[in-house]
Amino acid sequence: MVSEPLPNSRTEPDGSAVVRVLGYNIRSMRDDTAALARVISACAPDLVLIQEAPRFFRWRKKLARLARAADLVILSGGGSAAGPALLCSLRATVERTEDVLLPLTPGLHRRGFATAVVRFGGARLGVLSCHLSLQSDERYDQGGMLLDRLAGMGVEHAVAGGDLNERPGGRTFRRLAEGLQDCWTVKPWGGENTSTPADPHQRIDALFATPGVEVLGCGVPLDLPGVGPDDLRAATDHLPVLAALRVPAVRP
Repeated sequence: MVSEPLPNSRTEPDGSAVVRVLGYNIRSMRDDTAALARVISACAPDLVLIQEAPRFFRWRKKLARLARAADLVILSGGGSAAGPALLCSLRATVERTEDVLLPLTPGLHRRGFATAVVRFGGARLGVLSCHLSLQSDERYDQGGMLLDRLAGMGVEHAVAGGDLNERPGGRTFRRLAEGLQDCWTVKPWGGENTSTPADPHQRIDALFATPGVEVLGCGVPLDLPGVGPDDLRAATDHLPVLAALRVPAVRP
C-alpha cells in the first residue's frame, strides 16, 4: 500500500493536471454537518462526487451551505439528479453540466447521475457521480447506463464514482472495473473499506477512471490534518474515498 502523502493539486508544464477527487455518501446531511464540512475541507478536493445529497425541502440551500463551509461551489445535481451531486473548487473551469434521471422501477427509489465536463489547465475531464440501486438486476443495468453515459460525454478522460451498494466481487462492480480503472486496485493508499465508519468491513464506495488517466493514489483518508476518527464517525454513515489523478492535456 502507498504510504507517502497523496499528491497535491497542480498543473504541470505540459498542460496536464493533478486533480484530487473525493467520493462521499453524506446521508442527506442528517448527521454532524460541521464534522462533514471539516472532513471534506481537509481532503482539499478539486471535485467532490456526492451521494445522498439533500433532495427535498430547501435542498439547494442545504447543499450550498455545505459547499460554502468546505470552500467549494455547487457544480450540478442534488434533488434534480435524485441524490447524486457534484461540488468543485474554483480551480475548475466548467464547460457543461447535466443531471440525468434513470428509468424508474416501480416500488424502488428513483436514481440518477450528476455529470459535468470541466477543465483544469490544459486537461479536460468528464465527471459522473452515482448511487446505484439496492436491487441486483436494476443495479447491473444502471452500471451499463453509467458506462454508456461516460462513452457519450465526448471526452477522452473521465472519472466516475459513488456508492455502488455492492462489493468488488459483485457483477456490477466487476462490470465497471472491466471497462474502467478501479482506482483503489490500481494504486491503493490510505484505508480500503468504506462502510461503516464505526466498523469498516466492506468496500461499497469506489472511484473509477478511464484508461489514460494516471492514478497516483486512492483510498479512505485516515490521517487528515485537523480531522480525527471522531469526525469521520460523526459526519455520515460512510467513509470518504479520495484519489489523486493525473489527467493528460488535451491533444491538439
